Amino acid sequence: QLVESGGGLVRAGDSLRLSCEASIPAFTDYNIGWFRQTPGKEREFVAGINWNGYHDHYEASVKGRFFISRDNVNYVVYLQMNSLKPDDTAIYYCAGDLNWGRLVAGLNEHWGQGTQVTVSP
Repeated sequence: QLVESGGGLVRAGDSLRLSCEASIPAFTDYNIGWFRQTPGKEREFVAGINWNGYHDHYEASVKGRFFISRDNVNYVVYLQMNSLKPDDTAIYYCAGDLNWGRLVAGLNEHWGQGTQVTVSP
């Protein structure tokens, strides 16, 4: 199970930190990613981190603003979001898979329920 938290309503330029608390077995074997979705659009990959935290990858529009990290002791993955823009408004989902390619493609074994992020102008 993956449970997201930390969403909310902020203004453009503000920061938020999302958390994804995991209770899946063998969490430290899983690659974890963040995805987002807005009404009428496909869910899109935002950021991913591999199982040991040594490799990460970002969607182009968030690179340099968003940072993903993980705590393999407490089974938590974070998404630090800086310089937020109205276009970042979406439901953000945490997801996990043992395969990096499947993670980035959105074909994940585990998904959270999502947390709403709203950025006002």
